[in-house]
This record gives sequence, structure tokens and C-alpha cells, in this order.
Amino acid sequence: MELEATTFEVKDKVAWITLNRPEAMNSLNAIIRWELSRHWDEVERNDDIWIAVVTGAGDRAFCAGADLKFRSQESDASPQQRAEWARMGAETRGLHERWVFPKPVIAMIHGHCIGGGLAVALCADLRYASPEATFGIPAARLGVGYDLAGIAALESVVGPAKAKEILFTASRYPAEEALTMGLIDRVCPQAELESFVRHQAERIAANAPLTVRSVKLISRELRRPSAERNLSAVHQAVADCFASDDFGEGVRAFLEKRSPVFKGR
Repeated sequence: MELEATTFEVKDKVAWITLNRPEAMNSLNAIIRWELSRHWDEVERNDDIWIAVVTGAGDRAFCAGADLKFRSQESDASPQQRAEWARMGAETRGLHERWVFPKPVIAMIHGHCIGGGLAVALCADLRYASPEATFGIPAARLGVGYDLAGIAALESVVGPAKAKEILFTASRYPAEEALTMGLIDRVCPQAELESFVRHQAERIAANAPLTVRSVKLISRELRRPSAERNLSAVHQAVADCFASDDFGEGVRAFLEKRSPVFKGR
């Protein structure tokens, strides 16, 4: 299917995924969710991609949440169109499931990051934002039920008490307050945000990918109850690092006082 609502570009081992509906503040509908799912699949399977960055087009929003206008139009759509949207929804894996995604993800956030947009950002490992960014989940003002996976993702970042405050009050939070509560990791001036994110992505992509992915896997397992942790997967991930060609390259580069050139194997 030809892309309608997103763009996807790979450069120097970094995949750049852009929500591309600036006229609708990059709000989420069936099409954009379907395309996002396809992009995540490509990032996961493509060995030439070591890290992904997700952002929003335009200067108003990273993503303003679910497209309520789109939902209001569903009842007026033709049976064929509704069937197509239903098919896309069935094929789209839940965004919150991406916390088990093996490769690192950065969210570059400007403007509104609201509701489903914040859910997308919470799938990232690192969230960098401009000072103008705002955050919130207005579910309680809309009568929307927020599912277990969504609340778990939020609690894993800000903790149970702060997650309840965000959801109970449906408040909007400026970037500096979001930084204080741990919802984002850094605030950068708007003019410097993209260059900073690009630099961070390139730094991560220059490192040994097996090591980076093992850190992400172990971090994920640490968030599970101790009795449910997959310790065999943890030990295997660490062992794979030491058994890799990249480990030998890293040691040689250190001894030769040069930058390593990793291959991901």
C-alpha cells in the first residue's frame, strides 16, 4: 500500500519515521496506525537498521492523539471503506506492545503530544522535546477507557501515583514539568532539537548493536516481577555479546586507539 500518512527514511543505520498529517496535527486514524505498524516491522526485520527515530511533521504537534473527526465519519462511510479500516485495525499490532521491541527508539517531540500521541512517545526508549511541547492524556474528559497496557506503559515511566494524577486530572503539562516527572528525558531548544537527536542517534548507531539490544532486553526484564524474569534470555544476550565478532573488534580498536567499526554480529 502506498504511504498516505507517514514517511519512512533510512540513513546511516537510522530509520526516521515521521507522522505526516500536519493539517490534522498528526492525529492517529486507522491509516496512520497501520502504516506505523508496517514501519516497526521493517525496523525490526531489517539488519541494516540499528535504531529508529519517530517524530511529527509540521511545527504544531508531535501527535495530538486519536483523530476524533475520523471516528465520527466512520458511521457515514461505505461498507467497503469500513471493512478496509477494520482490516487495517486487525493487522495493526498494539502500540503499547512495542515495549518489547528489541532495537532502541527515540521520540523527537515538539508541540502537542497528547493522548494516543503520548502513547506513541511512551513506546520509545528516549524522549527528547522542545520547550514548547505539551503533554497529557484527556481520556477522562472524553469518557474514554484507557487500557491496561497503556496505563502500564505510563506507570513504568512516571510511577503509579504520577500516572494516576495524569489520568485522573486530564491535565496538560509543559515540557519542563514533564521533564521533572520523568515523562521526557531532555528539553532542547527547538532550533537545536533535530541536530541533538540526530547526534544521539548517530552515537548509538556507532556502538555495538548486540550490546545496546542486550541492555534494552535486561532493562525490560528488570521491570518484571523477579519470578517472571526470563533469566535464560538475559544470560544468552550477554553471552552473545562476548561471542560476537564485534567484541573482538571493540577490543582491537581500543588497543589500536581507533574508533571501532561494528557489524552487528
